[in-house]
Amino acid sequence: MIHGTKVTKEAQNDEESRQNEGQKAEERQTVPMQPLVDLGSTTLKTSRGTIHCLTIVGQIEGHMALPQDAKATKYEHVLPLLAGLEASGEIDGVLFLLNTMGGDVEAGLAIAELIAGMKKPTVSLVLGGGHSIGIPLAVAPEQTFIAPSASMTVHPIRMSGTMIAAPQTYHYFRRLQERIVRFVTSNSHISEEKFTELMMSSKDMAADVGSVIYGEEAVACGLIDRIGGLSDALTALYTRMR
Repeated sequence: MIHGTKVTKEAQNDEESRQNEGQKAEERQTVPMQPLVDLGSTTLKTSRGTIHCLTIVGQIEGHMALPQDAKATKYEHVLPLLAGLEASGEIDGVLFLLNTMGGDVEAGLAIAELIAGMKKPTVSLVLGGGHSIGIPLAVAPEQTFIAPSASMTVHPIRMSGTMIAAPQTYHYFRRLQERIVRFVTSNSHISEEKFTELMMSSKDMAADVGSVIYGEEAVACGLIDRIGGLSDALTALYTRMR
């Protein structure tokens, strides 16, 4: 009888084990992929002051949410963070690290305008790439750096989705492009003529117009202030924090 009870308990345990495994398999199939959470913001306390380091990476997300597995910088997160940094009495300066492919034009301009309007010392460093609407973000701080291997793509505004072929649509995009040109040229040393020339060039892209420029080229044309790395950007920020 004891032997029979033992067999019954083993069978019951096996059945419960199979049920648990089946439940776990079902959960794995039904639980959606979790969004990427980027801890790309940190505060550095040093003997020379307190710096907040903010990364702008991936794609600039605008009013439409990107897929959950996309690396993105969300403007609704960045805007209040920047406002808080500007108002904080504990933060002495802000360092922006950029590696972005661009993204939503109006969201990118909103972030760039907020950075340009800050009175706290600000420095940017382009690493990898600062493309498209990433260019206004790169030039918005007080002083700008770019790594020698980093690249920047300058091109006209591109559209996705359905476009209404009406004069008002073309007028809107022309004015939006003018806003970008005006912002970039007023926050860097590049001329409007040179920036427009880079934007409309047909030499670098086989099926499109625009230019891809690298570290030294970006500095030579006045788009970025200096070639440098992390230590150079930090030194420039410490100097402005005095």
